[in-house]
This record gives sequence, C-alpha cells and structure tokens, in this order.
Amino acid sequence: MSDKGIGTGRLEAFSDGVIAVIITILVLELKVPAAHGVAGLVAVLPTVFLYLLTFVQIGIYWVNHHYLVDDAESVTHGMFWANLIFLFCLSLFPFATEWIGVQGLSSFTAALYAAVSIFPGLGYMVLWSQIRCSSGRSQISWAKQVTSVMLYAAAIPAAWFRPAASLALVSIVAILWLLPPKTKDRGE
Repeated sequence: MSDKGIGTGRLEAFSDGVIAVIITILVLELKVPAAHGVAGLVAVLPTVFLYLLTFVQIGIYWVNHHYLVDDAESVTHGMFWANLIFLFCLSLFPFATEWIGVQGLSSFTAALYAAVSIFPGLGYMVLWSQIRCSSGRSQISWAKQVTSVMLYAAAIPAAWFRPAASLALVSIVAILWLLPPKTKDRGE
C-alpha cells in the first residue's frame, strides 16, 4: 500500500494522545510532602520547579510538533517512524523528572535530566528532516534545533560542577522555544 496520500490527521491525533499520557504520568508523580503547612510547601518547591520545567518542555514540543506537521501535505512511512522515535524520546521525561524527585538534585540526577533532554531534541530533528525532505519547507529553524541540542549537551558536564547551572541551561532552551516559529521559510 502506498503512503503518499495519507493525511496528517492520524499522526497528529496519535501524537496528541501520547503527549497527553506523558503529561498525565508526569503529574501523577507529584507527591504531597510529609511536612505540614509552609514547611511542606518549601520542601517540595524544587520538585515543583522541575515539574514545571518538564511540563513546559513537553508543551513546547507539543506546540512545535503541530507547526511542524502542518508543513507536511501528507505522511510518509519515514515520518511515521520518525514520529514514533520522537514520542519515545519524549516519554523519557517523566522518568528523569521522577528520579530527581526521589533522589534529589545532584550532579548525577541533573546530568541524567540533561541527557534525557537531548533525546527528544534529536528525535524532533529526525522528524523535522523527514518532513522537510517530503515537503521542502519548514517553519522551524534548523539552527535553533542544533543550538538547543548543544545547550542540552553542555548541561551534562555543567551538572558535575553545579547541578543548578545544568537546569539553567535546560531552562534557556525552553525560553528559546517559547516564541512561535517564523511563518515563512527562510532556507534554514
């Protein structure tokens, strides 16, 4: 069967469902602190910040996934597989977030979180390449994607010197992606 005429609706619907499950798993890992009152709230603030960072990252991927798939006129076999790779990589976020939630912020847990952050970036680049090859256009900048992966990679060794600096680098990537993509292909 030829896949040249398959519309993008099923790909988007499946992706929306998987991303909704990933976010649901993430929120289920939030636990009520043992301490009462303000002390309990203060105790969980680092976990809540990390949850927020992860939620924002997943949300940014969800928004930009829609922009990216909008560039495709139809879905190819390669796009289906690239999308599955991307979604698998994205599904690793709750694991890394929970690890920090349970073990606390340390050099190892921050480095793990930064490493896990790289995978969806690379998966997204694979999907971007598939869609770009098929449609010849993209609203999403290649340079922005490469910069993001490089910042994630820099966050790994940064974690060994200062775990909070590692999370700051990951946060910078999120800030870079909060702006919507250009609406016109500029050959990036």
